[in-house]
Amino acid sequence: MEIVNANSASLSNLEVFKHLQKIKDSKRKHRGQLATITYETIRYLENTPCADETNESVKECLKALAPFNLNKTEMLMMINSPPITALEIQLMVEESEERLTEEQVQEILEIIVRYFPYVVMKEADEEDNESQE
Repeated sequence: MEIVNANSASLSNLEVFKHLQKIKDSKRKHRGQLATITYETIRYLENTPCADETNESVKECLKALAPFNLNKTEMLMMINSPPITALEIQLMVEESEERLTEEQVQEILEIIVRYFPYVVMKEADEEDNESQE
């Protein structure tokens, strides 16, 4: 098999998760490697932010992020792993110090919290669990 165009499309974790759930729920039962890969990937994605995302929250978040002139890859990273700190945004956005002001970084964090509030709650729960140990 030959890959004609490796960059023809990028899928978010939510899109992959929904597609794999359709495969799993289909009446046609898959065997062997496809069934194993489907099962393991679904198990992994259930423990990521995409399990709580909706198509609408992703679309609205992308619209809200549009004024920041982020490229597709940067936006996809923010959807797949929503940042909760300025440092995470710096890691996701190439040359973020030159492209974004501190106020813009704070605006991005507010947008993420607005459309993905469960991410902040999960992170706070994990930090509480670590401090109790």
